[in-house]
Amino acid sequence: LAMLSTDSTMLADKPFILQLIHWCLWGVARVILANNPMSGALILGALVWASPWQAMLGTIGLLASTLTAVIIGQDNEAVSGGLHGFNGMLVALLMGVFSSAGDWYWWLLLTFLYSGLSPLLDQWDLPVSVFPFNTVLLLYLACTGPCNPYYPHHSVMPPGAMESNASQLSVTPLLQGVPLGVGQIVACEALGPSLMILGATLLYSPLLGTHALLGSGAGTLAGLTVSVRHGVLYSGMSGFNGALGCMAIGGLFFTFTYIQWYINIFCPTAFLSAYGDIALGNILETVGLPASNWAATVTIIIMLLLTGQSLSVYRIPSSRVRAPEQNIRCHSQWVAGETSDSTDV
Repeated sequence: LAMLSTDSTMLADKPFILQLIHWCLWGVARVILANNPMSGALILGALVWASPWQAMLGTIGLLASTLTAVIIGQDNEAVSGGLHGFNGMLVALLMGVFSSAGDWYWWLLLTFLYSGLSPLLDQWDLPVSVFPFNTVLLLYLACTGPCNPYYPHHSVMPPGAMESNASQLSVTPLLQGVPLGVGQIVACEALGPSLMILGATLLYSPLLGTHALLGSGAGTLAGLTVSVRHGVLYSGMSGFNGALGCMAIGGLFFTFTYIQWYINIFCPTAFLSAYGDIALGNILETVGLPASNWAATVTIIIMLLLTGQSLSVYRIPSSRVRAPEQNIRCHSQWVAGETSDSTDV
């Protein structure tokens, strides 16, 4: 039970290997913007269910990045909170997804030494810590190319490419694409494990899980409006950037309010993330490279840099970001404290 506790001090006097496992569970949870080792354990279980090979790759990337952070002396609190591990996990997962050599291709394991570079690059004042993941993944795929004899990978088809046949859109797979969009955050494209990942998000925060579904739905709707390929809609690929953008702005970095929710859902965040993903996909994937989650990353940066009073008043300082429900309570206390300070004579 101590391994799944949210109190990292419980393992302070335990052997290093137990602490490492605990840090790694935090890192897995960070992939879906959660901050709960139990959610991390559920996500890892979902990956094992979907593909043991993918789960192993993610674990190796997670360990490589976390151990590198320990060796080079990164901040202990950041390491124990999984802030360095999840970048390595994402790099490893996506390398496995794009590999065309099939499962259990052991040469692929050598590339995960590069995932240890993630902590070195993760030095941003803005809390957009997937920059290392996006950068390393893009460099790896661009350097190796699809015909590399040791690290071959699939060429990526642009989301706006023409369908091979004029098939009708099916409603059931389209609806399934919404929860699949949440699963695609951790490169999972099976419905059962994706629902398990959604459950892990809801376990950490019902508001965060709700925003994940709404954002994925908005991304699917955005894909429909510009007629992306049906496979992109059915697989959840059109929804996962919208889910990420919606989760980040819809309660993590901004306090949840009805005004902020309207700005988040019906205005820029979810739809801008989704449309940006489609646009970047059409550009990058013409040379066989994926858009990854660059669109959500850039959208989140833009929203965090906005200084209008209607947004800045709800902005959560990066060092104080918690679950959306906790953010609401803490924000009320901050406002009350500031009010008392301003009236104190």
